Amino acid sequence: MKFIDLAFRLGVVFAIFGFIWGILNMLLTLLRGGRTKTVFEEYLLKSVQYFFLVNVTFLFCVQKEDSSILMPNELILAGLILIIYFTGKLQNRQNRSAIFKMAGNPMPAISTMFNLKAEISIITLSILFFTAFVFFPEYAQNPISTWFYDSILDIESTPIFGFIFKIVGFFVLMSILFKLLNGFSYLLSGAPLVTVNRQFQSRNKNDDNKFDDFEEID
Repeated sequence: MKFIDLAFRLGVVFAIFGFIWGILNMLLTLLRGGRTKTVFEEYLLKSVQYFFLVNVTFLFCVQKEDSSILMPNELILAGLILIIYFTGKLQNRQNRSAIFKMAGNPMPAISTMFNLKAEISIITLSILFFTAFVFFPEYAQNPISTWFYDSILDIESTPIFGFIFKIVGFFVLMSILFKLLNGFSYLLSGAPLVTVNRQFQSRNKNDDNKFDDFEEID
């Protein structure tokens, strides 16, 4: 039960953080004059995004007044939720890139921006940063992460936006639970538990290219 409560809570946090980051990213795009980002710039920004996401997640798992007061159970569960969340986003980007490539690459900026090694490296570093905060919690308190933390609380407390992001948080929770169920089912039986049959699969039985039946809701 504690896992579900924390997953829902963090689902709301992830949704609001993504909203704030989207606004900041839009402002950055305007400042850059709409110039297309290079692959290096793309993953540099993603590294910064993931760093502050794990930083803010850590702050929601400790006492706000004193970050040195840790809550071990919450931190372990939060680490697991972060891994599932990041893995889901990686799978989504990988599938999206593959779809655009198979469609004749109509949007090259999307398909060529994806780099599997870079994605895995960023996720690994992000989890390592989260682990490092456990041993050095004083570094989690910085002006930027504190601003994100306070902004998330402010948005969450507003009547309309708070309700909307709670709905989004619910779908993030369901996505995390489905992925956990699929993972346990695969370990026990060698097959995922949750599958969705797509109509076009029955029409293209001879197609050798298969895609995951379940896609995470961002």
